[in-house]
Amino acid sequence: MKITLNQIGKRYNRDWIFRNVSLEFQSGDKYAILGPNGSGKSTLLQVIAGNLIASEGNIIYNSEIKKTLSSEAIDTAENIYQHLAICAPYLQLIEEFTLKEMIDFHTRFKPLAEQLNTEKTIEILALSRATHKQIRHYSSGMKQRVKLGLAILSNVPLLILDEPLTNLDDNGKNWYYQLIETYAAKKTILVGSNRPDEYAFTEKQISINDYK
Repeated sequence: MKITLNQIGKRYNRDWIFRNVSLEFQSGDKYAILGPNGSGKSTLLQVIAGNLIASEGNIIYNSEIKKTLSSEAIDTAENIYQHLAICAPYLQLIEEFTLKEMIDFHTRFKPLAEQLNTEKTIEILALSRATHKQIRHYSSGMKQRVKLGLAILSNVPLLILDEPLTNLDDNGKNWYYQLIETYAAKKTILVGSNRPDEYAFTEKQISINDYK
């Protein structure tokens, strides 16, 4: 998926978080949005994902989704949520669900990658022993595995990852790299981070501080 930002800006009250962001994200490329905590990385990613409305400028989504969305929908990002998956600290799992129930619920809205089903997904997450345990009883690392896995394994062209290695140890880090390589090689990926190990696979880095 190709994404074009035209003079995007976002403000809260009178304070601008960023302004004049004009960028092109090419289909299948991998990008890192860099900056210290509180600099606006997550806000920019939420604007791109359609979770927040930009205060100025516009976004155009091209390529694969032209087949299913009208030109107006592409320009306004009204339906972009159907074509992306996101993992971020502010997004919560439904903790009353078991892992199996969480995956089954997720796939009602976002299909899994080809040849994957619930059982195979649980195996990939390395959480088979916790299949029927409520997510409320998972450790923070296990919850992060679920959030990351559901995002990366979804059959969508755009993947947005905000601080993806939060609560993961070295084994989890290696698992994350393998998942990206195996299931997201052809996706457009945007990673919001201030940690090099989270975006080591990206080809291009963009500093949010350039748009203050």
